[in-house]
Amino acid sequence: MLEALRIVVIAPDQHVIDPQDAHALDQAERSRSLRIGLLQSGFNLIASLPADTFLQERLAQLQPDLIILDAESEARDTLEHVVMATRNARRPIVMFTNDSDTSNARAAVAAGVSAYIVAGLSPERIRPILDVAMARFEQDQALRAELADAKTELQGLSTELKNRRTIERAKGLLMQRQGLSEQAAYDKLRKSAMDKGLKVVQVSQRMLDAIDLLG
Repeated sequence: MLEALRIVVIAPDQHVIDPQDAHALDQAERSRSLRIGLLQSGFNLIASLPADTFLQERLAQLQPDLIILDAESEARDTLEHVVMATRNARRPIVMFTNDSDTSNARAAVAAGVSAYIVAGLSPERIRPILDVAMARFEQDQALRAELADAKTELQGLSTELKNRRTIERAKGLLMQRQGLSEQAAYDKLRKSAMDKGLKVVQVSQRMLDAIDLLG
């Protein structure tokens, strides 16, 4: 259930605001509305943090399940700070902002933001937004796992093919220099490997290295 998620909000420090700064006042009101909406919806809001140099350490201590970034228009530095703080422990990031620049939205999604929400924040919108963000994050994680498995499989196949070529080269040299059949050449490599406690490919590579060295 979403209510059980441990949520951290990352937002600018609103404790000291110039009453003449309309932008800061709007930001403070939006941040307050966001927190109220989360609490009214029954979510487990465990902390509100600034995007400072201690962010990574604080997130490591709190271990949130989801991060909400409440950002101003010029939010790229803040976003980079959050992404860097979560690079070793990926979590869904939902970004609420008043920046409608589509290039910034694309950059945010590319950086790892699961949902990029521009203005129009109301309590009833929060739940579906977090639903979508969690679903997207889980799908992204599944794709990452699939890609990692595919990469590992390809690396395994590449290594297997390389090993096979090494053994084939060693067999060919034994067949040529000692007049052995293919099976006899392989049996000789295998026996040498067993005697030395090595793999056949290791013995084959050692033999090839010695021949290259001796010319």
